Amino acid sequence: MFNLEQTVEKNKAKLMNPVVLAYIGDAVYSLYVREKLAFNADMKVSAIHKMASSEVRATAQAEFADRILPELTEEEADIYRRARNAKKGTRAKSASVAEYNKSTGLEALFGYLYIIGEHDRLNYLLNLDTRFI
Repeated sequence: MFNLEQTVEKNKAKLMNPVVLAYIGDAVYSLYVREKLAFNADMKVSAIHKMASSEVRATAQAEFADRILPELTEEEADIYRRARNAKKGTRAKSASVAEYNKSTGLEALFGYLYIIGEHDRLNYLLNLDTRFI
């Protein structure tokens, strides 16, 4: 059963594979971007999808990661770095290795905050992305 209220204890979440956290965070960030575009843009779905795809690509996420790094707590920065440095089975087709690593770190951070139930903090960090205002 799908349960949005389910959370994971911080200690357990910190032990999770960072690529798994990134997998969850990718979905979280993708939903955030799609919602912002759908609610703030009067466009057809195909146009929204095209814009969302460009915003969730690794290069855009790497730029966003660079902008929010100064805002991260030490704990959050540790999650980001661990995922950024993790071995990954794949790489982005249209991004450099450094950009892909940064985007993985960002996604893992978002996944971590989501699964531990820190939704207010997650929302704060997501809303630092001023492209959607």
